[in-house]
Amino acid sequence: MISKFFYKILLFSFIPLAMFATAEDSESIKSGGDFSLKIINEESFSEPAPFLNYKQRQIFMRGRSHFNQIWVQMPSLKGDWGLGPTFITDKCSSCHVKGGKGFLPSNRNEQLKSMIVKISHDGLDKAGRPIPHPNYGTQFQNQGLMGQDRDGTFLGDRVPQEVDLYIDWEYSDFTYPDGQNVVLKKPKLIIENLMFGKLDEKTKLSLRMAQPIFGLGLFEAVSDEFLLKISEEQKKFGVNGRINKSWSDIENKIKSGRFSWKSSQPSIKQQIAIAFHGDMGITSSLYNEDNCPPIQKLCDAQPPGNNPELIDSNWKEVTFWTRALAVPEKRNVNDKKYIQGKKLFFNAGCNVCHRDSLQTIDKTPEFPQLANQVFHPYTDLMIHDMGQGLADNFPEFDASGTDWRTPPLWGIGLSKIVTGKVNFLHDGRAETIEEAILWHGGEAKFSKDIYIKFSKDEREKLFFFINSL
Repeated sequence: MISKFFYKILLFSFIPLAMFATAEDSESIKSGGDFSLKIINEESFSEPAPFLNYKQRQIFMRGRSHFNQIWVQMPSLKGDWGLGPTFITDKCSSCHVKGGKGFLPSNRNEQLKSMIVKISHDGLDKAGRPIPHPNYGTQFQNQGLMGQDRDGTFLGDRVPQEVDLYIDWEYSDFTYPDGQNVVLKKPKLIIENLMFGKLDEKTKLSLRMAQPIFGLGLFEAVSDEFLLKISEEQKKFGVNGRINKSWSDIENKIKSGRFSWKSSQPSIKQQIAIAFHGDMGITSSLYNEDNCPPIQKLCDAQPPGNNPELIDSNWKEVTFWTRALAVPEKRNVNDKKYIQGKKLFFNAGCNVCHRDSLQTIDKTPEFPQLANQVFHPYTDLMIHDMGQGLADNFPEFDASGTDWRTPPLWGIGLSKIVTGKVNFLHDGRAETIEEAILWHGGEAKFSKDIYIKFSKDEREKLFFFINSL
């Protein structure tokens, strides 16, 4: 009888010739299909798709303006009214820098600015959502406004921030069989000045970094049926990709998840409203109450900037802007290192989860150009068990504390050009692709174990390939 381990070796050794060697074997530089754009500069993640007509481009530009708009408290004239009363940042682009990732604090004494700490209390509700903490809600807010009464009179007291949030680090060493050593680090969240009571044993926390937002319209237009077919294919390789469930507050029903680190948001439109509400304290017609748990009296005393603060037309324009962002083209596809690195990527089975090709549905009435697009994001949009090394022990719907959505790899080599910094994985712990790979566990451990046996030259070719996507 062939052992399960040896059977997997046989399977993975034939991956390049099997179902997962998709149409991209005839190499295309157009990562985003018709949404692709040849661009290599700090605007690589924030340009419009090249085919937009005049009307669409006008909506796109208004959406971009809202994305970069600073929010302020009334009656300041330096931005839009509605910030807070408690919040994390004052504009979308503070977290998604130029449409890219967030960033880590520069030192131990700097608070989190473009990362969030999700918080829940005692499990999940009937729909599968994390239960909000009674004193702190669904995520920590580490900034607060000046106190102001309903009639606009300043009280002199601050609406206090809920907490101060910092990061320290735990370090460990990894040594390859060839003797090369890599230092790995893991963030240790430092929580100080809890203003509304200590946390008990029922409290769960998860540190999350903002993700790049280009290409999301394509992800939204991939059908569940397409992903379920991929999931069935993956089972042949001992991999258990799953579509996470999520609750649609817009449609008031369970839907498949597409967005966030655990695929817990069902649509771009809802993800945007959640981010405005949770990160900046901006109300919308979907979330029309401030983030003020009952114990936070000064928070609740603040007047709204408007009702709602994010008006529906602006919400719609930001949603279109997000859907219409261009995807940067791949680079170096004819370079020998790229070709050899791609072969190593496939031979290690990385493409089972970081799938090279997806396809959108054939009709997308709201945005017709999204239909029938074959694109190459290197993700399967599904959640996978990544092992205890990456666990946050924070369940969301069907995603457990060890589950994460496969992050897309396209544009990864442009991250430093766009934001000036590079951090990978959900909490930003990895500063290189190498470190990110070495943190893989769970369903990805088998591929990591193959990778570890690569020579230094082979590893460098693999990194070159990934950085060119």
